[in-house]
Amino acid sequence: MEFPAYLATMPMHAITEIHGEPGLLARFRLEVAAFDDAARDRLTEALDLAADLHRDDRRVREPYLNHLLRVAIRLMHHYQVRDVDVIVAGLLHDAVEDHPVELAGPAVDGDVTTAALATLAERFGPRVARLVAAVTNPAYDPDRDRDAQYREHVAASLDREPWARVIKVSDFTDNGVGVIHTVGPKVPRSAAKYRPLVPVFRELIARPDTPLSAPVKRHIFAQLDLAEERFSAILDTPT
Repeated sequence: MEFPAYLATMPMHAITEIHGEPGLLARFRLEVAAFDDAARDRLTEALDLAADLHRDDRRVREPYLNHLLRVAIRLMHHYQVRDVDVIVAGLLHDAVEDHPVELAGPAVDGDVTTAALATLAERFGPRVARLVAAVTNPAYDPDRDRDAQYREHVAASLDREPWARVIKVSDFTDNGVGVIHTVGPKVPRSAAKYRPLVPVFRELIARPDTPLSAPVKRHIFAQLDLAEERFSAILDTPT
C-alpha cells in the first residue's frame, strides 16, 4: 500500500480513518527508524507479541492493535520518549489485563496475573513488567462502583511510577480525547468514566519527577483541556 509522504505529520486518528492499521504500522516504522538496531529489534518483538495477543480483539470499529500503536507512536512522537522499556510497555500495556492466560501459558500453578508478568519480565526485562503492572487494573470489588475503583487504582499506582504516568496519559489521551472517534453507548459511558481523571492526570504530569520536558507537559495539558471540552460536550449538552 502506498502512503503519502506527509504520513509522519498526520494526526493519528486521521491516519486511522484514512489508512487503517496498515497506515499506523507504517507510521510506527517511521518513528522507530530513529532508534538503533537493538532497540528496533526489541520494539518489533513487542509489537509482534501485542499483535498476536490482541489479534481477535476489537474496539468498536477497529482492530485493538490500532489503539496500542497510537499509544506507542504518541510516546515517541509527541512525548519525545526514547526509553525503549517505556515504549515496549506502552505496546504491551493491556497484555496482562486482557490476555494473562495466553502470556502465562496453560500450565500455570498460582496467580495467572503474576505468571503473566513473570513472562514479560523474562522476555523484556523486569522494568517493563513493573511498568505494565502499574497500568494493569486489579480485580475489582463487585459491591463497589467499578469506575470509582478504577480512578482510585490509577491515582495510587501512578503515584509510585513516574514513567507509568507517561504511558497511562498516552492511553488516556487515546481513550479520552479520542472518544469522539467512536460511536454508540460507549461514548457517554467512556466520557463519564474518564472525566474525573482529568484533574488527576493534570496533577501527576505537573509533578517535578514526571520525566517529560516542559514543552511536552504543556502539550499534554492542552490535550487534557481538549478532553474536558469533549467530555462536557457529551455529558453536559441538554438532550
